[in-house]
Amino acid sequence: MKKLSLLSTIFFAFTILLSTNINAQKFPGLDVSPLDLAAFPNRGSNKMIKVFYSRPQLKGRTVGTDLAPYGKLWRTGANDATEIVFLTDMKLGTTTVEAGTYSLFTIPNEKEWTIIISSDTNNWATSGYKKSNEVARLNVPATRGDESIEAFSIVFDSDGTMHLGWGNVRVAVPFTK
Repeated sequence: MKKLSLLSTIFFAFTILLSTNINAQKFPGLDVSPLDLAAFPNRGSNKMIKVFYSRPQLKGRTVGTDLAPYGKLWRTGANDATEIVFLTDMKLGTTTVEAGTYSLFTIPNEKEWTIIISSDTNNWATSGYKKSNEVARLNVPATRGDESIEAFSIVFDSDGTMHLGWGNVRVAVPFTK
């Protein structure tokens, strides 16, 4: 009887061990357009703006034709629409944007980009965008940088200006308190 009980225990333990390995979680590889965060100010705990965006890569393609086509609404990154969180009321141009969570869309063009803050959130790409839900819109100049940036990037300077860079394209978006 003891031998049967011991064998049953060993069989049960072996079954549990095998079932754990079978059900182990499989994790995907690194996302080709990884999620990133840009914040103003960059350091410290008194953040005023946070931008959550995915970083597409050029991979031999060009901005304005292959990627972020000129004249078309763009999600300002990859995957989900870029999310911008204002932790305090801020101004984009002369328009006050109340503290809250929004989507950041852009319409790229060769000489200027249209920056759009929208109350449409939780969107894949531009799928949920409605012009009637725009909170602020501002046209800003597009300039050329000397060096090419492979991965789409967003960074804030110490004045609160949000800089978008990809390839040789540079766009400065002024936010003020």
